[in-house]
Amino acid sequence: MRGLWWWITSVMGDHDYDRCVAHLARHHPEQEPPTVRQYWKDRYADADRNPGARCC
Repeated sequence: MRGLWWWITSVMGDHDYDRCVAHLARHHPEQEPPTVRQYWKDRYADADRNPGARCC
C-alpha cells in the first residue's frame, strides 16, 4: 500500500519540487532555489506557454 501511495503522489507531481531543489544543490549550488509557491507558479506559467501534449 505504501508503494502505491508513493507512485500516485509521484505521478501527480508531489515530489517535483524536492527533485528541483536537489538538482539545483547538486548542479547549481550558487543559485538559490525558488520557494515552493514560486516553483509552482513558474511551472504552471510554463505549461500555459508551452501546452505540449496535454489533453486540456
